[in-house]
Amino acid sequence: MKTFRPGDIVLLSFPYADATGAKRRPSLIVLDTGDEDVVVARVTTQPAKTEFDVAVVEWQQAGLLAASVVRLHKLATLQKRLVERRLGALTANDWDQVRASIQRLWASL
Repeated sequence: MKTFRPGDIVLLSFPYADATGAKRRPSLIVLDTGDEDVVVARVTTQPAKTEFDVAVVEWQQAGLLAASVVRLHKLATLQKRLVERRLGALTANDWDQVRASIQRLWASL
């Protein structure tokens, strides 16, 4: 079975919020508990829109092709078999920013 680490950037078909389809895009592994699923966050090249959008400063080192934003309020639990491949991983600095935003997100509930 595939295993991933939090902070890995992977390529997969991320489902639309209305469940009408999916778009092939980079996504951030947020959690892999060792079963057949992973929790992922959507990655986009669109500008940040909310306080829970985190810009990937070192996007080239993460394996991304363009400046990108992680949308932490756009999460999905998906089967690992949907991951096409690993593109790279966030740097420690970028992962620290993501973790801090995740903590703020959950604290706001």
